[in-house]
Amino acid sequence: MTPALPATRDIVLIGGGHTHALVLKSWGMKRLPGARLTLINPGPTAPYSGMLPGHIAGHYTREALDIDLVQLARFAGARIVLDAAISLDPVARIVTLKGGRRIAYDIASLDIGIHGEMAEIKGFSAHAVAAKPLDRFADTWARFVAGDGGPVAVIGGGVAGAELAMAAAHRLRQVTGDAQVTLLDQGRLLDALPERARKSLTAELSRQGITCHEGAEVACITGTGVELADGTAIPARFTLGAGGPRPYRWLSETGLETEAGYLAVSPTLQTSDPSVFAAGDCAHLGFAPRPKAGVFAVRAAPILTHNLRAMAMGRADGMHRFKPQRDYLKLISLGSKRALAEKAGFSLKGPLLWRWKDRIDQKFMDKFRGLEPMRPPAPPRITAAGVTEALGDKPLCGGCGAKLGSGSLTAALSSLPAPTRADILSRPGDDAAILTHGGDRQILTTDHLRAFADDPALMARIAAIHALGDCWAMGAAPQSALATVILPRAVPDLQSRWLGEIMSEASAVFAAEGAAIVGGHSSQGDEMTLGFTVTGLTQRDPITLAGAKPGDVLILTKAIGTGVILAGEMQIAAPGKVVAEAWRSMCLSSGPAARTLGQVAHAMTDVTGFGLAGHLMNICAASGVAARLDLDAIPLLPGAMDLGERGIASTLKPQNEAALAGRIGPSDHPALPLLFDPQTAGGLLAAVPADTVDATITALARTETPGTVIGQITEGAPSLDLS
Repeated sequence: MTPALPATRDIVLIGGGHTHALVLKSWGMKRLPGARLTLINPGPTAPYSGMLPGHIAGHYTREALDIDLVQLARFAGARIVLDAAISLDPVARIVTLKGGRRIAYDIASLDIGIHGEMAEIKGFSAHAVAAKPLDRFADTWARFVAGDGGPVAVIGGGVAGAELAMAAAHRLRQVTGDAQVTLLDQGRLLDALPERARKSLTAELSRQGITCHEGAEVACITGTGVELADGTAIPARFTLGAGGPRPYRWLSETGLETEAGYLAVSPTLQTSDPSVFAAGDCAHLGFAPRPKAGVFAVRAAPILTHNLRAMAMGRADGMHRFKPQRDYLKLISLGSKRALAEKAGFSLKGPLLWRWKDRIDQKFMDKFRGLEPMRPPAPPRITAAGVTEALGDKPLCGGCGAKLGSGSLTAALSSLPAPTRADILSRPGDDAAILTHGGDRQILTTDHLRAFADDPALMARIAAIHALGDCWAMGAAPQSALATVILPRAVPDLQSRWLGEIMSEASAVFAAEGAAIVGGHSSQGDEMTLGFTVTGLTQRDPITLAGAKPGDVLILTKAIGTGVILAGEMQIAAPGKVVAEAWRSMCLSSGPAARTLGQVAHAMTDVTGFGLAGHLMNICAASGVAARLDLDAIPLLPGAMDLGERGIASTLKPQNEAALAGRIGPSDHPALPLLFDPQTAGGLLAAVPADTVDATITALARTETPGTVIGQITEGAPSLDLS
């Protein structure tokens, strides 16, 4: 067996801008063994600015703009952290995130772009939206267009402002038949363009009926429009800020050298601290000043990729220098499918140029489409019989998808003798051990997860919530936890960082439940595996699988589908937004819901590896009852059904399905396969008296995991009827 190479360097990319997206693509094609790559970005996608005017005009869908950073990170073998950086300490080499996490680095690179928030204008934050960040603007615009429309005001008469004004006018004419758009600039419109291109573009604005105001000083923005300093009132139901670029304020607080708030970089794209790089709009090319344009971010990507690798390899003397071109072709959208091209003072416009621009944009986006995961090493040519069939054609899933099937577990546990101690009330195969201590009952349970993401903190939170599931389901108050941590090989500094992230995040989960981590065990292995042994206390008899009664109503507290989504993520088949929502669901604590359901439930369990159908069948078998499920009522995670219909499934699903053969009613409902989908950190499934349902659902609505009625308990032999 070839030992895994130890990680020795942490490279942290801050921001998912165009340069970093291209770095990730290149990294995936040629990884550097021993270097761990991390991407920090507020969301799972990053919009491509070149296609934004086309989207505003209605030529492209919202999805067409997005670079899927979750898929790109999987392709690159990088971890992705969905949060925004708010500070960087180059001395301690720590990045602090908005959510409070602190991530250490050996080498960092910033590509966070710029923003267009005009805080100096009264009422801007309440009544206007900035063109950057692009995702917020695009989403706000979509809601506006879907409404009644109305007048639009664009503040900022540069190329970006003009493009967006024409795009907005075109879209409104298509949707409402009327477009009232005003373009405002405190100076001269399109002043940065050569005169010939400027005249052509201003004529185009006039032809489209866009009202232009030069020398317009904005005094304030209200809910009904824009008020100028001279008293002029510009009506607007949608006000867009497209003024000059603005750097994020925290960059100037890093102690790194800045120019007008932008990080000053050398030709190697290094800041005043050689271990920190910067590219894209947040960087100032002091050695060759250039305007803020995406073309320079794209051209810088190969240089940044090479230099990050050189720094990680300890070959700082082998870095390349960035030499940006002096001029570049500008292709400016004109609202409809027409564009203006300008370079070196010459300009042309027409539909052919829009098609040219569209082809360039699509070619750029194609770099991030159709990504395929790294193929595992081929098995030896000569093997024992059955090896190929046992391996299957898909990689082993993480989370509960890596759990052993119920058949294997049942066979192993059936041979164990029943406990002979009087203080052990449970039997082998129960969800958790029930021990007596005086008048109290103590719950003892353990669980661990094979990592499905490279982020130790994310895995720690989900593993802790997952391990608490049995404790919550039995109505016990969490008491203590022991951690089991297996980390991949790395130098001690990196392992210390990862272990610190794990214990900090897990400790927060247990502390929120009034419990504490009191110790544990750690070791090294080929991959990260995290688990916890949990104890809980209750003064009454625990809620078990037994106790469900005919007439009870079934309540589920989380949507299902994590198994198929995690399988899809491993195959770079699940959209990043779908994956992010699954992560968010798994990170939600079931503690508040457990305390609500614990007051009324006759039987309760957490929905994990055996899937919703498997865990409901366990309740039926223990209680001697049957159940009826309303498949239309079962909440599904976004994207889960689509992935299932594409043939994607967790490695455990077939065993879950086989275990219920003959005991679950036939159905052609598209949600049926998801009943067998193994859940990680899934919700609670409770059988409650019918007369308590309304009050229980109302109480659950006040928690992060509201409840849904999905069926009822019926009389009969243990089986599931589907309706």
